[in-house]
Amino acid sequence: MEDLFTLSALISLITLALLEIVLGIDNVIFVSIILGRMPEKDRARGRKLWMIFGILMRAALLLGLTTLVKHGDKPLFGIAGYDFTLRHVILFAGGLFLLYKAVMEIHEKLEGEEGHKEANVKAKSFGALMAQIILVDAVFSFDSILTAIGLGKHVEVMIAAVIIAMFVMFFFAQAISSFIEKHPALKMLALSFLVMVGFMLFFEGLEPLHHSEIPKGYAYVAMAFSFGVELLNMKMRKGKVRETKG
Repeated sequence: MEDLFTLSALISLITLALLEIVLGIDNVIFVSIILGRMPEKDRARGRKLWMIFGILMRAALLLGLTTLVKHGDKPLFGIAGYDFTLRHVILFAGGLFLLYKAVMEIHEKLEGEEGHKEANVKAKSFGALMAQIILVDAVFSFDSILTAIGLGKHVEVMIAAVIIAMFVMFFFAQAISSFIEKHPALKMLALSFLVMVGFMLFFEGLEPLHHSEIPKGYAYVAMAFSFGVELLNMKMRKGKVRETKG
């Protein structure tokens, strides 16, 4: 217990909290898009439930770290001499899910109002949208927690870091959601990011076949660069509107 109140534990807490926030950026983008499809009156409730379920789910995963560390890298099955572990299966399935969801969202945007209304018949249910949010959150949380295994020594510190990160993401989710709603081009950019993230998870799930990985740093640099270019475009469009009004 004394080990929890040391400088090392404090550094671990801060590092893990920042890590969870950074790895949760993609999560917040996707959750913001799904929340945007809810009626205005349901969004606050949806955000609160997302935070509560997010904390509980991450805490449950962290409490099961011992089992995950012991058995997560043990082969579950083999195909043509290639051994796949639990981690590979979850990343592969999660990648396919993100690819499917992102491509379907892009398709709805390109279909226009008719396609959007048609899709909303099935997707307007609050329960259905919350199920999507929880499922997406599970995929992203597993990825971030796997990364945290090598950094944290105490499960209590990890749970505290998760709670801090979830509160930060909760308070910024509304601002991100509103910002994306006001700038439709950012929705398409965010969905394009999710296609890339989905492919990365899918590729990582097939690691026994190719024995390589896509460095996440490359993906984040590409995202930051694309987002920067879009911000410049937004500023340029605002300048043209001012000139027209002037």
